[in-house]
Amino acid sequence: MFAELLQKRISSIAELSTTQLHQLEEHYNLLIKWNKVLNLTSLHNVESIVERHYCESIFLAVHLPAGTLTIGDVGSGAGFPGIPVAIVRPDCKVSLMESHQRKSVFLREATRDLKNVQVLAKRVENVNVRFDWAVCRGVRFLEIEEPLSLISKCAAVLGTEQTPGARFTWNKPIQLRWGHQRYLWMGTPHST
Repeated sequence: MFAELLQKRISSIAELSTTQLHQLEEHYNLLIKWNKVLNLTSLHNVESIVERHYCESIFLAVHLPAGTLTIGDVGSGAGFPGIPVAIVRPDCKVSLMESHQRKSVFLREATRDLKNVQVLAKRVENVNVRFDWAVCRGVRFLEIEEPLSLISKCAAVLGTEQTPGARFTWNKPIQLRWGHQRYLWMGTPHST
């Protein structure tokens, strides 16, 4: 049911291979299993999970520039948007940053077969790697804005219609097709 539902929801924005659909479904199955003890998502029905977590993440992935990129997913939690981005964009190297140690264990298990993903079990303030793009959702952007501006050339934020922060110059937000008042913001840090 997951793969069919996902394919139907994203058919107008992305064409996924059978392998990619299988990888996303494997992540979903692991998410459901681990969610029983780790509270990785508050959503419980497959339709909501597909739209809010997977469709939004895939939408972000297809809006990133073409080519090989280094991507840092800040506050990755259950792996969103980073894991779907890594699956949809296997040409990119994705680092999942998660300071919650138990969630980091989940992320390592969930990405065991994804060669283009690494897990950084630390806060963004303690990361000393530079990325082409930093991506995030479900985090308080104002709390990570300053360190994020130091480690990334560009940022993409899945959020509401409120401007994420003042340290970045943001493009006009792109409204997502799923959820109520959900947007993709893409920007660059101000020069210092």
